[in-house]
Order: sequence, then structure tokens, then C-alpha cells
Amino acid sequence: MSYDESQPHASRRFGRNTVTLAFAALVPAMLAGWLVWQGMSGPGDGGPPAAAAAGATSVPPSAAAPTPTARPASPTPSPAPAGPLAGKVVVIDPGHNPRNRDHTAEINRPVHIGTGSKECDTTGTATNAGYAEAAFTLDVSHRLRTLLQKQGATVTLTHDDNRAYGPCVDERARIGNKAKADAVVSVHADGSGAGNRGFHVILPALVKGGGADTTAIVGPSRELGERIAGNFVRVTGSAPSNYVGGGTGLDVREDLGGLNLSTVPKVFVECGNMRDAQDAALLTDAEWRQRAARGLADGISGFLRN
Repeated sequence: MSYDESQPHASRRFGRNTVTLAFAALVPAMLAGWLVWQGMSGPGDGGPPAAAAAGATSVPPSAAAPTPTARPASPTPSPAPAGPLAGKVVVIDPGHNPRNRDHTAEINRPVHIGTGSKECDTTGTATNAGYAEAAFTLDVSHRLRTLLQKQGATVTLTHDDNRAYGPCVDERARIGNKAKADAVVSVHADGSGAGNRGFHVILPALVKGGGADTTAIVGPSRELGERIAGNFVRVTGSAPSNYVGGGTGLDVREDLGGLNLSTVPKVFVECGNMRDAQDAALLTDAEWRQRAARGLADGISGFLRN
């Protein structure tokens, strides 16, 4: 599974029908920027091939992953320098946990997500060569933290490879809520079928009931997601997903507890598809991961400074 929870139910009816006209107007400019970047970068990061049938698979028991960036011994945020984001609080949520696979009973425990219940967490996906999504999300999250701290933001991670498993999806939401975060971004990579390429940003649907109420965050979360999508195209050169979101790079979901239970602006970002060879080549490249972090940081900064 590629999210912090299982794949959506078949009855989900979100995506292209929920995209605002304002963002739809931005899509041509986003794609134009992508095409310009492609012309400069040459072959290797070409446009998305024809979509293939989706089919997420499980994480291999062992993964020869690229070495992640160094992390501090403690997840406690460091004092932030003065900068344009001084006084702003950002929570970064690295999807999954490298040791979830060793705690199947714990992560399969159901937790309440407002619209029902789901498992505490999942293992995440991996490339065909074994680079785990959990390793990717931590690496990008560390890079993103550094970029935001340089702008003066106070940054906290929901976990920093310092837990046996999880945290569960409901706890991930509570961490952002308790921090009174100005923005929360959950970093992921998808596990769809080969041929499915590109990134997409998942936005919260309007959910009320069962202890969840996203009324106050739907609007600002969409703005956050639109800014991230536009900057991700510009900085990474990656195109919006060719299999989710109707080419906009945006998708709306009501089945993710991390969004349903949030009381602060929050989005998920699927940075690419680990099961597609071309996307996997990007996701496993340290230089591209730095660009991905920069695209996320620029989107967050634009949202917070607006």
C-alpha cells in the first residue's frame, strides 16, 4: 500500500470532478514549465507513457536502499533562525516507518478515522529493486526540514525513525493539531502499476461526523496543495499524474484518517510512482530528491507567506 492507510474504496468519487476552476487555469502553465525543463534536461526524464492498469504490491523483506541523509539524534526541532517564515510552524509527516513490516499485529490494529476505521498504518511500497517508500519519505522529509528551517520556520516531524512502528494515522493527525501547525505535509510515493507516472497531491474532502470535521481546513488545504503542485512541476520537471486527478495533479479523498482528523491545513504528496521504472529512477536519485524537497518547500513557503 502506498498511503498511510489502505487503498480507497471502490465507491470513492473524487479527483477531476472536484478540481476548482482556478487551479484548472494553472495547469497549462504548470505543464508548459515541465516541457521547458524537459527540453533543457534531455532524455531520461521524458513525459509519461500511456497509463497501465494499477497494481500495488507488497514491500520486499529487505531493501538495498540508497543511504539517506544524516538525521539528528533527537526529533526535537532546533531553534529556527530569523527569516521570512519566522513564527510559522510546519509539521512534516514522513509516510510509514521502516520497521512497520516487523510489527504487523500492531499496524493492523484498527483506529477510528471519522468516516469509519482503518488499520493503524501500513508498510508502504518499494521500487522493484527494493528501495522502500519509508526510506524515501524520511530522506525527503529531512531535506525539506532543512530548507524550511533556513527560512525561519519551526519544523517538527511526526517521527524520525525513532519508533518501533507507526505512529498510527490518528496520532499523526493529532501531532499536527497539537502543534497548531500552520501547514502539515505528509510525504509519500505511490505503488501503482508500471506506466503510471507523475506526482499528485491529495486534498481533504469535506467530512463531518464521527469526531471528524474538515470544514475549516478544506479551503486552505486546497490552496496549500495547489501551491505545492505548481512548484513541484517547476522545480522537479515532473508532470502531474497521468492516472490520478485528470492531469491536474490534485485528488480529493475522504478515506484517509490523516486528513479527516486534521484540524489544521494538511495535504499528502505522492512524489511519484515507485513501481514505474522511469519514476523509480528519479525517486532513487539523491539530486532529484533534493529538487523534490525544494519544490515542496517553495509551495509551503508560498502558502505561508500569502
